[in-house]
Amino acid sequence: MTSAAARAEVVVDLDAIAANTAVLRERVGRPLMAVVKADGYGHGLLPAARAVLAGGADALGVAVLEEGLALRAAGITAPVLAWLHTPGTDYAAALTADIEVSVSAEWALEEVVAAARATGRTARVQLFADTGLSREGATPADWPSLVAAAARAEADGDISVVGLWSHMAYADAPTHPTIGSQVRVFDEAVTLARAAGLTDARRHLANSAATLALPDTWYDLVRPGVALYGLDPLGGDAATHGLRPAMTVRATVALTKRVPAGVGVSYGHTYVAETETTLALVPVGYADGVPRAAGNRAPVLAGGAQRRIAGRVCMDQFVLDVGDAAVRPGDEVVLWGAGDRGEPTAQAWADAVDTIHYELVTRIGGRFTRRYVGSAGAV
Repeated sequence: MTSAAARAEVVVDLDAIAANTAVLRERVGRPLMAVVKADGYGHGLLPAARAVLAGGADALGVAVLEEGLALRAAGITAPVLAWLHTPGTDYAAALTADIEVSVSAEWALEEVVAAARATGRTARVQLFADTGLSREGATPADWPSLVAAAARAEADGDISVVGLWSHMAYADAPTHPTIGSQVRVFDEAVTLARAAGLTDARRHLANSAATLALPDTWYDLVRPGVALYGLDPLGGDAATHGLRPAMTVRATVALTKRVPAGVGVSYGHTYVAETETTLALVPVGYADGVPRAAGNRAPVLAGGAQRRIAGRVCMDQFVLDVGDAAVRPGDEVVLWGAGDRGEPTAQAWADAVDTIHYELVTRIGGRFTRRYVGSAGAV
């Protein structure tokens, strides 16, 4: 029986994160920017950052400036890039904290230059080229003017352009024709920037999938995210890449009851017991990040076997039909984990609910507690 304090917890293996980082760093043989955005993909921003650095990461990547400032406030001194900004972003805080910022448009560059002049610091800037994802970045039509403005700002001493980068739309489908197209557009963008005098900027394009499958995209550094946490961005078994999932999501059975055949289970009675059976109540639900779509679909490990959730996932709880298994209140239920103890993986859940494991690990939380095992990067 588990302790009362562990009603529901997310267990994060810091040693697995460090080992995954080392595997990827060795694979590419060049600098690695470890992406720790979104609270370290649900694994905890600061512990994940320290673990990837212990594993050999050379720099850290975050989406929003607040994440980078949190790293600095915790005493982390490794290079940090933050890339998702809106008008009015406090670039002065970024410069003061020695955080590199990504720029996708001339108006944003103007704000960065203004902050540089206000603080007297040279801003370390990375220029983002939209090579076909149509999300962040300057389009090929806008890229020449952005590069020209950046070159002028660098000549004035306001900024130093330290990176040229882009992001891929189909790296998880390694033979997709967009890959070659994006590489060509990126190479053209780099050539134009080099011709404008931005010769010191490092090039990077490869996300996790490209880090695993597309060596031609590795350039001067790679920036994996989800693979650091032991999840295969290609949708397969992470172990084939030498990676181990770092997250286990577990809860404690709150109640069991014996019910007759024909009993409807949970809201709407979308599940009906076919025979006399035992129902087990698991005290986590969609308020904790368990997808409502998991009802009647997603697997869990309980009573020594994998079982599908019975009926709808509720706000605070869901139900399992455990048959005649000797499941008792206080027993462990594992939603997902590394997969080597018979438990489902996050990939199995993603397949069951028609999503991706990225969404699952970043949304799980709510009233789950988080517990760390392993010593990598421990303070």
